[in-house]
Amino acid sequence: MIVCVCRRVSDREIARHAHAGMNFDEIQFELGVATQCGRCECTARDLVQQCHASQPVALIDNAADWSPSATARV
Repeated sequence: MIVCVCRRVSDREIARHAHAGMNFDEIQFELGVATQCGRCECTARDLVQQCHASQPVALIDNAADWSPSATARV
């Protein structure tokens, strides 16, 4: 689906860049999304946020701090 009509940027392109670790500002600079009329900015930001939330990297980082005694304190 085309997210940014002005620059013809698709949701797949945005997702690919987000999964590569880029934040919205970096994607905006790279692809030009939300740099003309701005109507797509909310959708593009939401898409980047969803992609970052779906990456298991944060879970791996937190797993190093996990220990059975840590859950007993909760």
